[in-house]
Order: sequence, then C-alpha cells, then structure tokens
Amino acid sequence: MWMMTQTWQDVLFLHWPIDPKELEKHLPEELKLDLFEQNAWLSAVLFKVHRHRLRFLPTIPGMNIYLQLNVRTYVEYNGMKGIYFFHLDVTNYFVSKITALGSLPYRYSKILAKQRKNHFSYTSHYKACDERLRVTYTIEDHTNTNFDQWIVERYHSWAKWKDTLFRIDIHHSPWEIQRASATIHSNTLASFMKGNFQGTQPIAHFAKNKVAKVFLPVVERK
Repeated sequence: MWMMTQTWQDVLFLHWPIDPKELEKHLPEELKLDLFEQNAWLSAVLFKVHRHRLRFLPTIPGMNIYLQLNVRTYVEYNGMKGIYFFHLDVTNYFVSKITALGSLPYRYSKILAKQRKNHFSYTSHYKACDERLRVTYTIEDHTNTNFDQWIVERYHSWAKWKDTLFRIDIHHSPWEIQRASATIHSNTLASFMKGNFQGTQPIAHFAKNKVAKVFLPVVERK
C-alpha cells in the first residue's frame, strides 16, 4: 500500500563511474552491486519536492516544499534491481527527523537552487562533515539510451537499520529525460570514498518533473 505522494521538479542527475572494489565495501553485505559496462556508479540527484503529503491527508504547511539531494548507488537483491542510498539531504528540518524514523539516512542540510533562463545551479552544504557540492548546468536534447534507462528507471530502494534490511518501493511513469551539460565547481560529496572521482565531471541528465507514490517499508531480512 502506498503511503505518500511527492512531485519532483527540476531533477538533476549526476553520475560517476566507480571501481566496484572501492564501492562494495560501503554496502550492506546482503546487497550486490549492479554494474554497467563493468563499472559501479555513484550518483547525486538534486531536485525540488512539491506536494509532499501522506495518503488521505492534505499537504501540511511548512512540510510540503523543500529541496533534496540524494547520494546513491545501484544494487541487486534477490533478482531485483534498485538503489542503495548513502544519504538523503533535505532543507526541511522536520522532514529530516520524521522520515529518518523510517530507517532511511535523511540529513538536514543547506541546499540552494537558482535559475536564469536556461542556466541552472544547485549548491549544497552538509555542515557536520563539510560535504559540499556546487554545480551549474544547461539543458540539452532528449535522450533515451540503454544507459539512460538502466540508471534512472529504478523502483526499489534498500536501507539497513541495525541488523534489519528494509526495502521501499516507489511507483511513477517512465522518466522523460534530457541531456545536461554540467560543470562541477566544487565537490566533497561521499567523503567516505577514497580516490579522485570528486574532481571529475559526471554524466548529467535532467527531468522537468515527476509525480511519485512511495510505499510502506518492507522487511527483507532481520
């Protein structure tokens, strides 16, 4: 049963190829990395959340609009492909506290979004471990390659709390994405990772909006 709906707007996807041996050590042991062309992939996804509301309830003033940054990778569990979230940063303090009760690693962070015609930017800062991102980008043509579908069409996510593995499913229509030309001005995301991916330019996608339903967590394994 779905428990919540959200509208995601101005969604920017940033994707970096990563050595699987470097990334797998940061996953719960139950999950297996899902690879594309022998690479693991780390993504930062930034967007505006609108119309955040629980099922059968109206939107709650002060909690229905905020910015969000997800840092994630791509995994498999029992034949299902999906996402593992390292963290989900939001600009709404109450949302960060309430949603963290559902066992996902939400954090309260500062995120800014700006737009001037076809020029966009996102800036984020999570103070506790000084993780920062500043990116500017422009939007280009629509795209629908095998890689595009592989990396954005994900409808399951997992998180581990203590010794329990949870799965949270979402439902929405297929993504209609565009290429984006992105420039990374500063990046210290995923500070747990060694190496130099933070200094490289990512593959970037953009989507204007998406309405999604979020389902109740399912216990996979205790």
